[in-house]
Amino acid sequence: MTTIKRVAAVIPAAGIGRRMQSEYPKQYLKLGQQTVLEWTVQALCQDPRISQIYIATSSDDPYFAAQQFKVAQPIVQVEGGMTRAASVAAGVNAAMADGFSWVAVHDAARPCLTAAELAAVLDAALGDPAGALLALPVADTLKRSGSAQRSLGSVARGQLWHALTPQVFPAAELQRGWQQLGTDHADFTDEASVMEALGLQPRLVLGRRSNLKITQPGDEDIARLIVLEKE
Repeated sequence: MTTIKRVAAVIPAAGIGRRMQSEYPKQYLKLGQQTVLEWTVQALCQDPRISQIYIATSSDDPYFAAQQFKVAQPIVQVEGGMTRAASVAAGVNAAMADGFSWVAVHDAARPCLTAAELAAVLDAALGDPAGALLALPVADTLKRSGSAQRSLGSVARGQLWHALTPQVFPAAELQRGWQQLGTDHADFTDEASVMEALGLQPRLVLGRRSNLKITQPGDEDIARLIVLEKE
């Protein structure tokens, strides 16, 4: 009999998204009839290995209680921190306390994750002690700028990738990294960077360009077209 590994999903959702210049934090913007966060949770529940969702929010979040998550998996709200790493750590600690040994960390503002991407990164990670993350090879020419925003030259892109999410890792390894280096480490911009700091090399799994992160004004319009097309 095949044993299905149970994975907890952790969503850091304590940010306010200043770059979006919107009235609400970007995870609560509406895409059709659902918020970005509701779409994101729905996307994560496309694989039966995702057994529970932990969402880290700010302590004074006035919007979370109104969310309507139309999924079978239990949703657990935890208090996030001042940094992304602190919020993720809060979710991971809660998941470990509930008996989960693997976690899939996913950005709250990535609502367009496909079932195929999710399955691929879970398949790769659960068979590798260093875990795995969705990523995209850099396709555009990269420029290095000076202080006056003038191009100083091109950056070789041959081995460069854009890190996406979900990123799936053994929970104990992430916890070990934060215990050793803290959750306010400037280089911890994603969970793979914690694993790398421990000397591990997570697998890169090819994702899709449609798995965009809503960051700048206009991104939500693209995301809206993608999620509504699935309905």
